[in-house]
Amino acid sequence: MLKKIAVQDVRLGMYIHAFAGSWLDHPFWRSKFLLEDPADLQLVRQSAVREVWIDVSKGADAAAEAMPVAQVASAEQVEEALRQDRAVERSLEPTSTASELMRAAAICKSAKHAITSMFTDARMGKAIDQAVARQVAEDIADSVIRNGNALISLARLKTADDYTYMHSVAVCALMVALARRLGLPDEEVRAAGFAGLLHDLGKMDVPLEVLNKPGRLTDEEFELVRQHPAKGHERLLAAGIHHEQALEVCLHHHEKLDGTGYPHRLAGPQVSLMARMGAVCDVYDAITSNRPYKAGWDPAESLARMAQWVNSHLDGRVFQAFVRSLGVYPVGSLVLLSNGKLAVVVDQSRGSLLKPIVKTVFSVNSYERVVPELIDLSSPSCRHTIVKREDPAKWRISGLDEIWAGSLAA
Repeated sequence: MLKKIAVQDVRLGMYIHAFAGSWLDHPFWRSKFLLEDPADLQLVRQSAVREVWIDVSKGADAAAEAMPVAQVASAEQVEEALRQDRAVERSLEPTSTASELMRAAAICKSAKHAITSMFTDARMGKAIDQAVARQVAEDIADSVIRNGNALISLARLKTADDYTYMHSVAVCALMVALARRLGLPDEEVRAAGFAGLLHDLGKMDVPLEVLNKPGRLTDEEFELVRQHPAKGHERLLAAGIHHEQALEVCLHHHEKLDGTGYPHRLAGPQVSLMARMGAVCDVYDAITSNRPYKAGWDPAESLARMAQWVNSHLDGRVFQAFVRSLGVYPVGSLVLLSNGKLAVVVDQSRGSLLKPIVKTVFSVNSYERVVPELIDLSSPSCRHTIVKREDPAKWRISGLDEIWAGSLAA
């Protein structure tokens, strides 16, 4: 039997079945667990959630005076109530990048916590909680559907230390944006996000000293890394996750069209559309992220490099759709304008992929920083154009990420 009680009535020994609120409002990645740790009890009471569902068949009951009879329900009724609550709080109306940024930041933070805990449990031999993974993927998908630039750009700002976990969040978001650009139905869009979230689960079977090694891998170490798609596939099946797209992307996101990929050296039409999508998203986030052995490339530079791998490694149609989903000059790119100023791309415009919204940062003529100016290059009154992309390392301009992120928040 399930009962809903106020958080102040929660005590040790109770079995938490669900939190009556958004997963963003509490710090636990699992929604079902036995409350045994006093620190966890304190976190429950301090969270933004005001009520929880407890399962009295698996843990302690609530005091009689704390439990109105109307709050007793079956598991099916609770799940339906939670679905209705989610439908009420959920918004899929398009938003500006600036207005979505704060919500996207909260989703990134909670998703990182959930994925970190999930992967840690996987290393300890515990099964993946499919319900939690689906919830994380759904919230990421909702944010991308409202506005893809905010969460995708934030997910790129990962450190080398949290790369493994935030990479899963980033690929989930990129898969959703790509699936939408390819015109896939909503069910397939969300399936792509779920697949992206779990695509690297097998990395939990790779020793941390290999994953985080700053130097070149030995042949033996690289062979361990090459096993992660198959290991992840095994873990998904062991957790009862028979989700077709997730299994496919997990197992085959390192296959290449020319047959030189792994683990099965598939070629051409043998590589499914979803696996081709996974390959593009995985590569883009990997090369734009800071890693223990190298700094990430600029977003625009990364797309230029990836264009050289089309047909040998990456699918051309999928890659073109990917570029359109991000913009030719993704948020965070450094570009040279026709007025002689360097500018950072802070948002995409609706008018043209070639005319994003930028913020000026540096004058190549006077060779000094300038007072930042926000310019919508797609505006009919704007006479400036992008001459070319620039390598940030060449100009050594500090704080570029803070510049575009600050612009989004302004």
